[in-house]
Amino acid sequence: MVKQKMLKKYSASLEDYLEAIANLHRDGKVVKVRQLSRTLNVKMPSVTAALERLSDEGLVVHKRYGDIKLTPEGDRAAQDVIRRHRALSRFFTEGLNISKKTAEEDACKIEHIISPITLEQMIKFIEFIEVCPPGEANFPKRYRYYLEQGKPPLECLEGR
Repeated sequence: MVKQKMLKKYSASLEDYLEAIANLHRDGKVVKVRQLSRTLNVKMPSVTAALERLSDEGLVVHKRYGDIKLTPEGDRAAQDVIRRHRALSRFFTEGLNISKKTAEEDACKIEHIISPITLEQMIKFIEFIEVCPPGEANFPKRYRYYLEQGKPPLECLEGR
C-alpha cells in the first residue's frame, strides 16, 4: 500500500473553495470571483473573504478583480479533496447502489470528515468487488484475503 503524505487539514468551507477552483480551472475556465460565487451559491463578499484566507494560507494567488489561481500547495490540497469526493461517490454508487445524485450530495458532506484509513479501506473495497463480486461464495473470507495479501484470491480471477 502506498502511503500518501498527510496534507494539512482545512475547514470544510475552504476545501469546498479549493475543490471548486480546481474543477472550474480543469474545465478550462478562467476562474473569477463571480464564477466561484455562482458555483458555490454564495455571495461575492463571502468569496472575497474566503480567498483572503486561502491566500493567507498560501493556497491561492488572487489580486482584486483578477483571476484566481491555485498555488502548488493549493492544487495538492484541492486534488486531495477531489480524490476523497470521487472515492466516496464511487463507493456509494458502485458499492452501495445509491443514485448518482444522492451519492454526489453525500460525498460533498462526508469528504471533509472521513479519516484517511476509512477512505483507503473504501477504495480497496471497490477495487475488490470489481474482480470478486459480493454474490460469490465466501465473500467475507475472500475480502479478508485481499486485505491481507493486497491481491484478490485466485478463484476470483479464474475465468476472467
